[in-house]
Amino acid sequence: MSGPKLAVIEAKGLTYAYPGGTRPSIEDISITIESGEFVILTGPSGCGKTTLCRCFNGLIPHFYGGKLEGDMVVASLKVSEHPIYELARHVGLVFQNPENQLFALSVEKDVAFGLENLGMPRDEIKKRVDWALQMTDIEDLRERAPNELSGGQQQRVAIACVLAMQPEVMVLDEPTSFLDPVGAQKIFEVVNDLNKKLGITVVLVEHRLDLASQYANHVIVVDEGKIVLDGEPREVFTSETARLIGVGIPKATRLYQVLKENGIRLSKVPVTSGEASQLLQEVLRHNRG
Repeated sequence: MSGPKLAVIEAKGLTYAYPGGTRPSIEDISITIESGEFVILTGPSGCGKTTLCRCFNGLIPHFYGGKLEGDMVVASLKVSEHPIYELARHVGLVFQNPENQLFALSVEKDVAFGLENLGMPRDEIKKRVDWALQMTDIEDLRERAPNELSGGQQQRVAIACVLAMQPEVMVLDEPTSFLDPVGAQKIFEVVNDLNKKLGITVVLVEHRLDLASQYANHVIVVDEGKIVLDGEPREVFTSETARLIGVGIPKATRLYQVLKENGIRLSKVPVTSGEASQLLQEVLRHNRG
């Protein structure tokens, strides 16, 4: 029997306003994310998702300043009491635009940068860089200059930079917004592998729920700086609140709702087109029978 899961991120009553801000960007946020979960954080543009992510690794309050109230504990560290460089060992943040994260002359140097900053021994750095390049399947790009790579390749390099630090939590802030659906799918598969094989907790800020939902086991919806939904994907996606806010509910889930309104019931709520197709075939077979 497996033991109780541990909370790796816990926020209680978290409220934050940027310097000079007239109202809080996030307000009274309380969430628990367990170790090893794959969480999708979603909601309309400007609702506070990125602000919340900046609290996970200490950019708020240490870099941005402003007024932070409530508690944020990540990997047993109270964020307000620990510097960013210390939190970076536990939480890695992958930005929306990978170019903001890459600046060295080669992929290898970029991936080694964070480790060098921590003063790690050279042998350990080499071992970790090799491993991170292997895990993200970009060993062949080792000597290339990051600015010569495609968007999808750059995003893998940004993920490898974070991965080399071997964090417990990886936060990705809309990492596929500059990629086509094929490139996006590849990034999600890399991240899913890291979650399933290494047990890294993933927090993915994402609008493309059609592609990402199949990997998640927890969905958090933010609207106007507050948590409005927090739970299992199928429950969240079929809720009236998600529809009213305009969350990009997966097409397969919308199909389920339309069929249900027309008296056709599927045995469970699908989140992918493959699942929907399978469930529809079940219904057809049952009706023929």
